[in-house]
Amino acid sequence: MNRPRVRLGDLSVGFIQPLSETLQQRGIDPSPLLARYGLDPARLAEPGARLSIPRYMHLGHAAIELTGDPALGLHMGHISRLGQAGLAGVTAAQAPTVGEAARTLLRFEPLYAANYRGHSSFHEDSGGAWLRFYSISPYNVYNRFVVDSLLAGWLAQLSSLAGVTLLAERVEIEFDAPAYAAHYQALSSNPVQFGAGTNQLRLSRANLALRNPAHCPSTWQHLLQLCEAELEQRTRIRSLGERIAHLLGPLLNGGREPDLEEVARHLQLPTWTLRRKLAEEGTQFRAILNDTRRDLAMTYIRDTELAFGEIAYLLGFASAEAFQRAFKRWNGITPGEFRRSQRRTG
Repeated sequence: MNRPRVRLGDLSVGFIQPLSETLQQRGIDPSPLLARYGLDPARLAEPGARLSIPRYMHLGHAAIELTGDPALGLHMGHISRLGQAGLAGVTAAQAPTVGEAARTLLRFEPLYAANYRGHSSFHEDSGGAWLRFYSISPYNVYNRFVVDSLLAGWLAQLSSLAGVTLLAERVEIEFDAPAYAAHYQALSSNPVQFGAGTNQLRLSRANLALRNPAHCPSTWQHLLQLCEAELEQRTRIRSLGERIAHLLGPLLNGGREPDLEEVARHLQLPTWTLRRKLAEEGTQFRAILNDTRRDLAMTYIRDTELAFGEIAYLLGFASAEAFQRAFKRWNGITPGEFRRSQRRTG
């Protein structure tokens, strides 16, 4: 069975635009920094161009160090625009209401960003809706700005559509309050909750119902059709084994290992049926799990600065020692030896 290499994820180079503009607002020429990451004007103008998530995190961290502003992600979010989310953003900009725009932006997220850890989601009820961003813990100086820029960006983008400044009823942040916590209060009419169970913001029913004066029904429907077609193309997966490999990412976390029964529930298949179908493809659940863990482990070690204990946590190992034993069994060398070899050849 041919296995695609598991990647941590990537996103549209459109996300670079608010970072670049934020630096320019502070009198800093972003060109030298962007050039270090291979982001020259031609690359930034390339249709469909993507940037790996580890590279984006390193770029954001470098920009924070350059400005000395740990709240840079929030400032990026405040000036982000729907068009920077590509076709999905342009489609959301034609939605009839703020609620439909939010639903569209999150539903078609795979068109502009993909992460093996999960995807954003829209949860509506009688009183309003939560716009939820998945966990990217453990948090550090490299990834907090991603949550900051995304949540602030959602509010800025939806505000521009409605022509008014929207405030969330509630904002919940998964990591503990950072030194710049006071900056978050610009997002919400109520105190921001840190150390929460997830990253999300809540919009009231009144805000969701706000009309979009630029809405054109025929253009909106045409753009929706284009998004649906592209989403189908991007998410088409050839085999059950590949579906499981994509599913395992969000389930691998927190020192626990997903089992066949849990995966079968997510796929809405009886366990015995799943086992039989995998056998027909010439593989087993344990082999897919090990291959996925191995690929992700190598990617984390090569592309991030995470400690081995943090990587063990992300891959569902009970301890760093268990992870290191497994890595050596898979690759014949220790994680430390692999990281050193990558730095010598990088």
